Amino acid sequence: MLHFTPDSPLSIAMLALCGVLVCVFEFVNGFHDTANAVATVIYTRSLRPAVAVVLSGIMNFLGVLAGGLSVAYALVELLPPDALSPPDGAPAVPMLLAMFGTALTWNLFTWRAGIPNSSSHCVIGAIVGVAIGDSFLHGRHLGDGVDWQQVTKVLEALAFSPVLGLVGAGLLYQVLRAVVKDSALYQPPPEGDAPPSGWVRWLLVGTCSAVSFSHGSNDGQKSIGLIMLTVVGLWPALYALNPHEAHRLPLAPAHAVQMQQILEQYDHDGLRADALAAAARLRAQSEAAENPVASQAAQGAAAPQAGQTDAALAVVQRGDVFQVVAGLKKVMHQAAVPAPVKATAKALQAELKPVVEFAPWWVRLLSAACLSLGTMIGYQRIVRTLGEKIGRTHLTPAQGASAELVGAGLILTAGYTGLPVSTTHIVTAGIAGSMMGSGSGVQRGMVGRIVLAWLATLPVTIILAAVLFYVLSL
Repeated sequence: MLHFTPDSPLSIAMLALCGVLVCVFEFVNGFHDTANAVATVIYTRSLRPAVAVVLSGIMNFLGVLAGGLSVAYALVELLPPDALSPPDGAPAVPMLLAMFGTALTWNLFTWRAGIPNSSSHCVIGAIVGVAIGDSFLHGRHLGDGVDWQQVTKVLEALAFSPVLGLVGAGLLYQVLRAVVKDSALYQPPPEGDAPPSGWVRWLLVGTCSAVSFSHGSNDGQKSIGLIMLTVVGLWPALYALNPHEAHRLPLAPAHAVQMQQILEQYDHDGLRADALAAAARLRAQSEAAENPVASQAAQGAAAPQAGQTDAALAVVQRGDVFQVVAGLKKVMHQAAVPAPVKATAKALQAELKPVVEFAPWWVRLLSAACLSLGTMIGYQRIVRTLGEKIGRTHLTPAQGASAELVGAGLILTAGYTGLPVSTTHIVTAGIAGSMMGSGSGVQRGMVGRIVLAWLATLPVTIILAAVLFYVLSL
């Protein structure tokens, strides 16, 4: 059995492999999801394929740079804190290999079959699988090892957003039909290479750009979170803690005491001893920092152990912060906890989060580059599915524009509110909705295949990631 230890050549090699895998996954995400943005402009011949994918790649790049980090760490919070930062500082190689290997495999499988499947679902399923595998590995109850409240929040966003896309695109198509009378908007692309009339063509170019930008702002954040997991494993001394926010540690003694007391008093909802122990260590650090002479016991608790490197200490501190943030989050969501205590827990959590929730500028650029480069290839299979195989008639400019306008709005809104959604599911559902709104109907066979792949993605990726993580971690 492989044995991963800090700074061992095997660990470093595996982490480097994980870095390559996350870049490859984001590259595949780009060309797997590209068709959602470029299908309409390519299918209606508004832009040549080469021009369309370059435009989409540029807008994806800008979307990643403009997006925040709320989606990135909404995904990271699905993982148990000890999987994020093992107590001994060893790199979390099994976690990363299980996540990236599972998500990449299923993504390529569905792309090869020409099915517009969700990269987001692949990642989320793999993360939940790792959390479940970690519970079995440590003999925990699944209620303690998996943050089901966060999982439910993410899955609700993934489930409801396609429904909103379906209904919204159908309604928008009907509004366009009632208001805009230009017949060019409602005709399938003619034979030959002639593009639609001027304003229709630029409408589709605009909607393509909007979907590409929104895709980058949401999906780009997911890869940023995954890249950061690898970066922390490769260079823990540099990136385990935010260098611009590390001054928040040690905490102010009063805050450290409050934090520990809250976790001790409201340990009624499966809070693990790990969070309480982490809170005690952070308190000991704060007391030792304020009075190093009088607080010998506290200083001893917070002091480096023999042989520990700065990198190992940084990872331990990161693990403590994640443990305490997770504990405070559980307190905040308990119905029996008084409102003032919840408010205090929220304030303490907000003080700790910036220490570990960050991304250097070069990680953003790397994510943007991988996503935009992937956008420029591999689109042909799914463009045809979206253009010809969902509806009973070929896609018209009005149908494509309706789906893309609604999709871009939903994805942008989700990205800036911290909800990971699927560009593929929203836009595909939007095209189906616009087809139904126009009265042309959908092809049940193809729609059934797409829905079956959607339904299978989560259980397949959860099981595969859980098994792979468990085997690699033994």
